[in-house]
Amino acid sequence: MLAAAVVAFAYTAFGLAGFGSTVIALPLLVHFFALKFAVPLLMLLDVAAFLLFGAHARKRIQYREIAWLAPFMLAGMAVGLTLLIEVAEQLLLAVLGTFLLLYAGYSLAREGFGRGAPPPMSRAWCAPIGLAGGVFSALFGTGGVLFALYNAGRIGDKQALRATNAAMIMLSSLLRVVLFGAAGLLTQEGLLATACVLLPAMLAGTWLGNRLHTAVPAAAVAKAVYALLVIAGLTLLARAF
Repeated sequence: MLAAAVVAFAYTAFGLAGFGSTVIALPLLVHFFALKFAVPLLMLLDVAAFLLFGAHARKRIQYREIAWLAPFMLAGMAVGLTLLIEVAEQLLLAVLGTFLLLYAGYSLAREGFGRGAPPPMSRAWCAPIGLAGGVFSALFGTGGVLFALYNAGRIGDKQALRATNAAMIMLSSLLRVVLFGAAGLLTQEGLLATACVLLPAMLAGTWLGNRLHTAVPAAAVAKAVYALLVIAGLTLLARAF
């Protein structure tokens, strides 16, 4: 029941912004499941969410930006998958906790100085962001926040940005299905059954987020999410050490 509540909240954020489900859900779900179980679990839910709710946004996707990021993302995923399989979970949890604190700290600082328009980004940033996003996508499924930072500096239209962020998560998830399947992570006992049990919570959260997208102030939601990520990051570091 607690895992379902976490999933519902995380996918409400996904419905609102087009990304953010895993970066919210994973640091909470790893208190219930092993990291190597929780990462592919959320990946399956991401695929289902986009297939069910992403069709209406496909015309707004900026495919050119995705095409530049994709090769670097795939290379990063190969590195991230190797680390997920080979590195001890305690160390990976410490890395995840540090990543959450850095991301939340940067985001809260930006909010504090006045959000304004995102700084424009050169296309040259697609290489380092694509690689880093690929690594974190395979390791934790959290690469979407890095892709969103890049896309925000490249895409001015709000609806196109939201659609492109969601499409990047979908592409990342599909690539991870192939990689995780080849690595045997999708055959873990209980994985598909758990995904099916949590599917109604994902559906409810995504539907609610889509309905609230135009009514809820994005800044208020963002600050609440960043505060939650600070708490989650600190608890992960405490658990790791």
